[in-house]
Amino acid sequence: MSAETASSASAVEAIVLAVEDPELPHVTIGDLGMVRSVTIDGAGGVEVVLTPTYTGCPATEQIRDDVVGALTESGLSATVRFAMSPPWTTDWITAEGRRKLREAGITPPEHLGASTVSVTLRQPAPACPRCGGRESRLISEFGGTACKSSHVCTTCLEPFERFKAI
Repeated sequence: MSAETASSASAVEAIVLAVEDPELPHVTIGDLGMVRSVTIDGAGGVEVVLTPTYTGCPATEQIRDDVVGALTESGLSATVRFAMSPPWTTDWITAEGRRKLREAGITPPEHLGASTVSVTLRQPAPACPRCGGRESRLISEFGGTACKSSHVCTTCLEPFERFKAI
């Protein structure tokens, strides 16, 4: 692969990774670890494979349109397909994505680790993204989106959302 080809491949990948999540516009699909692959064919076409954060995520089609739109604006022909296996896990959220979630007032999920994925009814109390307090009260299992829960910190009394670990 030539340096020019590698550079253009990196540029195409950067375009895809920078697409914002429509429900969490402060993070990108790259931050969330949704991008499985970006393949460029010899004719300038791009195939992107994504794994949605939830199987029934209502933003899936919008994400597809946003990726195709971003690549089309760069003069590329793009197709997007979704791979459901392996299923997305919150462990795929990047360190940058976790930082951005905290800055937006959303507690990122704890790392589950590949060998410890399980369904539990109760997770440890989330740390408040504002004061760092570990005591909070669950307000609702569902926040602004189905992938978040709503809490109130009992230390600083501020409301916040927690990205659910899966």
